[in-house]
Amino acid sequence: MNFLPALHTEWMALWRTYRLLMVGVVLLLFGLLSPLLAKYTPELIKLMPGGEAISQVIPTPTIGDAVGQYVKNISQFGVILALLLTMGAVIQEKNRGTAAIMLVKPLPRTTFLLAKFVALALMFTLTIALAGAACYYYTWLLFGALDVSRWLALNGLLLLFVFVYVALTLFCSVVAKSQFAAGGLALFLLFTLGLLGAIPGLGDYLPGHLLTWGSELMMGGSTPAWPAVGVSLALMVVALVGAKLLFDRQEL
Repeated sequence: MNFLPALHTEWMALWRTYRLLMVGVVLLLFGLLSPLLAKYTPELIKLMPGGEAISQVIPTPTIGDAVGQYVKNISQFGVILALLLTMGAVIQEKNRGTAAIMLVKPLPRTTFLLAKFVALALMFTLTIALAGAACYYYTWLLFGALDVSRWLALNGLLLLFVFVYVALTLFCSVVAKSQFAAGGLALFLLFTLGLLGAIPGLGDYLPGHLLTWGSELMMGGSTPAWPAVGVSLALMVVALVGAKLLFDRQEL
């Protein structure tokens, strides 16, 4: 099997180029800051001119505010990092000629692509786990304990949300002829899914609804969003299979 050596190569590339460290620091920072921002934003507003009056109409911060800050920060910056780190994953290696060298070992093209996706997925799994642990600890200190099983479910849904955009951007990196074109196409897909998600009824079936379900779970809600999970998994599979089929036809 060539997969494990290829995965090890991709993982070491993430480590040696400090991309793993960068993602870890960014997501850990927002994991730490989310409950702090929720707790102390009213106090910061009081320091502004006229802030005392504004602070009177701001509700007292709750554990829900901490969870909301965490979901917003990790989902937004997780997707941004997914786009930035994945858009050049294939196109850079094709342009530099390193893809051709690796594939004559021989390394199957399917394995080449899958190793890249799995390495990125492992990176986000590790870093979001660190961010989640940090946010849980500070939320416990400032607001009280969170339900552990629901917190794990929320972070699992956040991970799936990010994985969708890793897969879509990897597809764009295969399709495009430059890194910037891949990034532009990935942004287009991101905005398209966002616009479709704003349509009443349709949004319940798209990846963005995973975040809504996760937030509701933390607040005691029990309305599942399995259709959104199914569509998210289908988008990942379609993106990866499409990337493989197109990559098989490309000259390196």
